Order: sequence, then structure tokens, then C-alpha cells
Amino acid sequence: MARKKAALDFEQSIADLQQLVERLESGELSLEDSLTCFEQGIRLTRDCQAALTQAEQKVQILLERDGELQEAPFETDTDA
Repeated sequence: MARKKAALDFEQSIADLQQLVERLESGELSLEDSLTCFEQGIRLTRDCQAALTQAEQKVQILLERDGELQEAPFETDTDA
């Protein structure tokens, strides 16, 4: 359950970040509102980067064999 919540949090953060970017690019915000959106965007970006770093570390742990990192092919589900 925690993994689903983390994934949903990441997806929601990305969606929120996209909305902030669209609002900023519209050019219709005041300077104060633009700065507030920018600050929120920085927080979201840092949260997303932390989640991606954590996911990368988990993948490395899963791929580690006998103390050495081994490359493994990334297979996608082509039926989807």
C-alpha cells in the first residue's frame, strides 16, 4: 500500500508541477503570484527528484549481485 501511495504522490506532484508551469507561462499572474507559484514549483521539483533518486537506489539494490552491480536488460510489456 505504501508503494501505491508513493507512486500516487509522485504522479500528483508531476501533475501539480505541470499546472504551475502552465499558469506561469500564461503570463497572466501578478509578480507576487508568480513568485508563489515558482516557490511551489521548486518544492515539487525537489520532492520529485528525491522520489526518483530513491527509486533509482531501490533498482540498484535489486540488481546488485555478489557485491557488484550487474546490468540487466529492461524489458517492457509490449502487450499493453
